[in-house]
Amino acid sequence: MRQLKVIGAVVLAVIVLVKCQKSTVLPENQYDDRLSGGGQTVFSATSTAFGNMFPGLTGYDIYVHELGDAVFGQTFVTAPAPIHSGLGTIFNNTSCTNCHHNDGIGLPTAGELQSSLLMRISLPGEDEHGGPMPVPGYGVQLQDKAVFGKQPECKVNINYSYKTYSFANGETYELRTPTYTLSNLYTPISGSYMLSPRLAPPMFGLGLLEAVPESEIIALQDPNDANGDGIMGRANYVWDAPTNSKKLGRFGWKANTASVLTQVAGAFNQDMGITTSIMPVENSFGQPQYDKLKDDPELPDSLLNAVKFYAQTLAVPARRNTTDATVKRGLQLFVLAKCVNCHKQTLTTGVNLALPAMSNQVIHPYTDMLVHDMGPGLADNRPDYLAGGRDWRTAALWGVGLFEMVNNPGYYLHDGRARTLTEAIMWHGGEAAQSTAYFSNLPKADRDAILKFLKSL
Repeated sequence: MRQLKVIGAVVLAVIVLVKCQKSTVLPENQYDDRLSGGGQTVFSATSTAFGNMFPGLTGYDIYVHELGDAVFGQTFVTAPAPIHSGLGTIFNNTSCTNCHHNDGIGLPTAGELQSSLLMRISLPGEDEHGGPMPVPGYGVQLQDKAVFGKQPECKVNINYSYKTYSFANGETYELRTPTYTLSNLYTPISGSYMLSPRLAPPMFGLGLLEAVPESEIIALQDPNDANGDGIMGRANYVWDAPTNSKKLGRFGWKANTASVLTQVAGAFNQDMGITTSIMPVENSFGQPQYDKLKDDPELPDSLLNAVKFYAQTLAVPARRNTTDATVKRGLQLFVLAKCVNCHKQTLTTGVNLALPAMSNQVIHPYTDMLVHDMGPGLADNRPDYLAGGRDWRTAALWGVGLFEMVNNPGYYLHDGRARTLTEAIMWHGGEAAQSTAYFSNLPKADRDAILKFLKSL
């Protein structure tokens, strides 16, 4: 018996040592700058480039990832049902993939099955945790679809106005400005309210961004512009339901979600009306649409965690054409334009004992994960915890060059108003105004070099 205990202890020690091993980091003189996701990079430039799992997952991890993938693509139906139950009664879409097309960016339309634009709503003021104040009868997100026999909360209408501008050399470009209105309200809203459109973002690389130590992100803050570069990034701290505490915001267009788990549970609850152990209350609770069924939580933890794991382990597509002279010139100009002051090229993940493949990865997401004042043109004028009405989280640029391939034609910015990378750049204001002016004043060949660099990401 004693011998068996000794053998068991040795085996356990070996298992612990194996799980604690750090992933391999290449020496700097051998580093391949195509590896945007470090060791979790995949060489794919097809329409499925955003949907690949981490290389080298174990057999069990592959099983969980594929289970999560299946749930992510599943169309849910009205409760009660023997399988895939829990949709609604009010919702924005019937599956994750209907918004995150090919695990990529969404379609900025409203009301259609394939639309990926949702609308946040709130009243002036803050809730008990410092977050947006819910609107009675509507909460903090509008659901524009409903199951049979129930009424959607409203219809969201989008109208665009178009205006032509000129670069310094006289070449013109067009920007479109969206205006959002609500109609067919199921019940009146008393008082003024604030709206904020949110386009479904890409899914890949989330686990790596979650693995970046908080200390590394906080060190990038410069709220008082101490270095005088005009950039004043700030962290957003948000309420995290699973831990019942305030945590660093990492995800969402205003960094208003702390973890992949919370992001996934929130999407099930608000976007599809499906309850989980993290968010066990129906989004229609207290409203006439409430189903009054005693079936919550509707999605078991096993499936919730599988979708979380799926989102955490989607690999990052590799950069392309990194040795091209024009691409290299574009990167130099991107740096000179001070774009990298927000779109930080390099971050490093910490140690993850549960998933060593996530550990100590040198990644190139081109984000500081902080929120910045982007000026009045992009303002939604709706605060979200510490993020103000003109603040947005720096979007990660890895994979942006594949949007046209994966999500033809591809859209950009928080509401998809930008149809090209040029439009996205020219919408930047506030802290980015000097970078926008730099780009606008460049000769066409240099602007094209920056665009070619971005399309290499």
